[in-house]
Amino acid sequence: MSSPLISVPVLRGLLDDPHAPEVTLLDVRYRLGGPAGPEEHAAGHLPGAAYVDLDTDLAAPPASTPDGGGRHPLPATEDFEAAMRRLGVDDGRPVVVYDDWSGLAAGRAWWLLRHHGHTNVRVLDGGWSAWLAAGGAAETGPVVPTPGGFTARPGRMPVVALDGVLDVDVLVDARAPERYRGEVEPLDPVAGHVPGAVNVPTSTNLTAAGTFRDAATLRALYAAAGVEPGADVAAYCGSGVNACHDVLAMEVAGIRAALYPGSWSEWSADPSRPVERG
Repeated sequence: MSSPLISVPVLRGLLDDPHAPEVTLLDVRYRLGGPAGPEEHAAGHLPGAAYVDLDTDLAAPPASTPDGGGRHPLPATEDFEAAMRRLGVDDGRPVVVYDDWSGLAAGRAWWLLRHHGHTNVRVLDGGWSAWLAAGGAAETGPVVPTPGGFTARPGRMPVVALDGVLDVDVLVDARAPERYRGEVEPLDPVAGHVPGAVNVPTSTNLTAAGTFRDAATLRALYAAAGVEPGADVAAYCGSGVNACHDVLAMEVAGIRAALYPGSWSEWSADPSRPVERG
């Protein structure tokens, strides 16, 4: 697979071509503090797209211990496999995921599917809004997909655990600059960032139109933060969701990056851990 992204015109061509392979469409409509995903999906979605619940399908319950994985821990393998099968995902069928949240939720779905061994999954560049703007077809109401035969084989994408975070050569913080600097912290008990981390906010991955920047621009963006192809690099955010967006952007740029799933919500839960500000 040449790119983890798929454009609206290419997807429309695949869906309109009777000879093209069938594509599994997943609607990961989720926005922190925004409208509820199921209602948004019911009001309109790509034809045949099944709704994916980020909190229940793409995460385990929030951890209650300092080292327990943060607000959005990775789901148990068996739970993720069951969810993907229920949503119609099959090992041999391409998957396209989309959202209306700048690719943040779709990036989490992409990462989890890749991590669990699906080799042909892509994020719809520009998401739902780009689809509608291009005149893409939409349907309303519930979608009940035919169950798929996806087999989860975790370990295909690199992961950094809590005890290895400080050993990463380049640790990328994907949060907004003001959270990285420790000026505000709306969600977690401590403001600031992991010592030594560099800040590449997810918003900088996108153009003004809401699509990902091209590979050369992304390589330059991350190079300015010290990230080069072949580097030992990992990304984190607040809870392990938005960081997948930076991992996805680096993948577009030809850089393989690890994910620190627990992210700041795990790191900051223990007051004995070091914190930097500024």
